[in-house]
Amino acid sequence: MTFSTSRTTHAEAILGRELHAKLADTKVLLVGAGGIGCELLKNLVLTGFGHITVLDLDTIDLSNLNRQFLFRKKDVKQSKALVAAQTAGPFNPNIHLTPIHGNIKEPQYDLSWFKSFDLVLNALDNLDARRHVNKMCMAAEVPLVESGTAGYLGQVQPLLKDRTECFDCIPKPTPKTFPVCTIRSTPSQPIHCIVWAKSYLMSFQSNTVVAGVCLTQASSSPVANGVFQLFGEDEDAGGQSDLDEAEKQGENAQEIAKLRQEQQAFKAVRTALRTPSTTDPNADPAKMAFQKVFNADIRNLLSMADMWRHRAPPTPLDYDSIHDGTFVLRSVKSDQAAPNGNGARANGKNGKASKGSSAVEEMLDDKSGIREQGPSSDAARLKDQKTLSLKENLNLFVASTHRLAERLRDGEETISFDKDDDDTLDFVTAAANLRSAAYGIAGKTRWEVKEMAGNIIPAIATTNAIISGLIVLQALHLLRKSYDKLKNVFIQFKPQLPLSTVGVSHPNPSCGVCRDVYAELRCDPARVTLGEVVNSLLGDGDGEGRGTGPRDVSVYEDKRILSDPDFDDNNDRTLESLGVTRGKFLTIVDEDDELATIAVAISPLPEPHPADGPAMILPSPLPSPPAKPKPAAPMPSTPPPSTAVKRPAPDDNEEPLPKRARTNGAIPDSVFASPSKKRKLDEDGLVMLDTANEELRDDVIEID
Repeated sequence: MTFSTSRTTHAEAILGRELHAKLADTKVLLVGAGGIGCELLKNLVLTGFGHITVLDLDTIDLSNLNRQFLFRKKDVKQSKALVAAQTAGPFNPNIHLTPIHGNIKEPQYDLSWFKSFDLVLNALDNLDARRHVNKMCMAAEVPLVESGTAGYLGQVQPLLKDRTECFDCIPKPTPKTFPVCTIRSTPSQPIHCIVWAKSYLMSFQSNTVVAGVCLTQASSSPVANGVFQLFGEDEDAGGQSDLDEAEKQGENAQEIAKLRQEQQAFKAVRTALRTPSTTDPNADPAKMAFQKVFNADIRNLLSMADMWRHRAPPTPLDYDSIHDGTFVLRSVKSDQAAPNGNGARANGKNGKASKGSSAVEEMLDDKSGIREQGPSSDAARLKDQKTLSLKENLNLFVASTHRLAERLRDGEETISFDKDDDDTLDFVTAAANLRSAAYGIAGKTRWEVKEMAGNIIPAIATTNAIISGLIVLQALHLLRKSYDKLKNVFIQFKPQLPLSTVGVSHPNPSCGVCRDVYAELRCDPARVTLGEVVNSLLGDGDGEGRGTGPRDVSVYEDKRILSDPDFDDNNDRTLESLGVTRGKFLTIVDEDDELATIAVAISPLPEPHPADGPAMILPSPLPSPPAKPKPAAPMPSTPPPSTAVKRPAPDDNEEPLPKRARTNGAIPDSVFASPSKKRKLDEDGLVMLDTANEELRDDVIEID
């Protein structure tokens, strides 16, 4: 018996003949070929799933090799999906592997494409892609198994339309945000300086998420907001027009002149970075950038005295004195004791060893020349874990700036941060640490900056392996249609209970994803208008399958509103002109909020389709959204009065109610003064008198 036959025999014995035979024809989409993806692909291949499509847009990095076992050092910079398929394919020659190097959100991976799979397995590491796959699976009604890990923690969640909650049924936490002014002018934490170096100084990103920090820029003037963009797009023209407009509006002329001066200084640095190097030390782009950012700009901030009334002011850094070793820093907010014991660190001296991550794969070459020769044990440390002195950060800043400038001169138009790009990582590390030094904040090692700027979540190979096994178990339940056995599984950091399971929950009635009614519209977006599509989908409502009939609706594409009852300007425009093309969804929302939302996936016309054929093929039957559930009536604040004949016995600890005083037929004042009785009678158009002797007003009719 061959090894392959033996493996098949064992799999059939474990799974059963019927399920094992079904696996050979099962089509599986695996989204992601990273930490979980590699382990999961191996499991799928060895279990015997016959047709596996693995999709990933990423390439292999050096830092992946400690846990993504399908890759080797020779595979660095190659496609993860292609290499994973090449490596895992020989494990089982009976299966068919289709690797795709691409983005799951690209338009060709539309609803029809998702419907071609029997099962979708997620091995993704970002929220946006997870939500996209979840919506596509809900629309295609294809079972999905969601998963994720973070260090020793992990979770697996099977999702199925109308049977379980979807990924968006439970709101996800909102990323922590910091005010822009904090990042620009008053940083107090290392992450503030790292965000500034990555997203302001290097190349501006209007919506950047760094280690859970979302940075959004409100103003469009790059100079006014400190958006220097040394290696990004040239925003000078936009800033100039903003200043011109401000001048026309009669803004402070002195302030505008100051901003123009700042703009010219910024332009001079950008120009120096992109022109051939000269022997003039004053024209060195690294020195020019340093003097502007860490000296002139800080001095400009210090001129705003009110800003520093209740906080420690920053210290302008001086290029020459740091280089000469004569610059002394004030104490920093850190538990790192200064070597000289006086709360200040003399330039050129190393502080306490970093407590950064030890998961560095190899000794990296020291491209920047920052190592100092001598008997110090620092020379033997890994570069990524070394705490750099002020002078070493300056040398690293200069060296990385020169390397990036050479890339600009060689033809790169813009350079963005990439955690696996040594040049950009060195630049952000040095710039962030120099800014931290100026503000009295503790610096970070290169590895710590990589973790924070690259939003790296610690990954452990064993956690990935456990999660991938659990994914396959839940996938088998879905294939058997054993829905009562589906479980949400969690790996916990609890030795006494490392694995916990809970039953799957029902869909959230208020979910804006899985509670929508989905339909697919095949059309030529260049030939159909928005109004034609909406009216055709609503139908005439005359009979079953003929739609709901005309009604007031609003139409959206993602978060863009395209039309509503009071805005029909776009109804005569084609879908293509509105940017609603293949892979997009048109969302039709009932204005009266009585019917569920219709989400229409746009797909191309089937091939072959005659050129003179209809421009769209409507779904049959037309979507018929159900009525939305009425919100439950609020519980009354007080229980209704008892209808029992007998009075309930009082509790042992309850004091007996006092007996009602005899009135001899007279009505007590308290009855008239009861607010609840007065309110009820007032609603009926009656008036309650406060006392028996109160006189009626002229406009009141007395009722006996």
